[in-house]
Amino acid sequence: MFDRTIAILGEYVDCDPSEITAESALVDDLGLSSLEVINIVADFEDEFDVEVPDRVIPTLRTVGDIVNYLEENAE
Repeated sequence: MFDRTIAILGEYVDCDPSEITAESALVDDLGLSSLEVINIVADFEDEFDVEVPDRVIPTLRTVGDIVNYLEENAE
């Protein structure tokens, strides 16, 4: 799950995906805009066949938050 998450994030960030850790903050560390975060969430929904409610998106602050959410909710 982590590797697939990093692969998707790697399409949006300017850094080397191997430098992304579970503690990497989406906005502060990876430099993603709020629009990019929404697009990434849409990619995760498609990739993992999961729905991420709008109220949950603000709680996804780090890569680890995303991985945990996907592990708990993906089919």
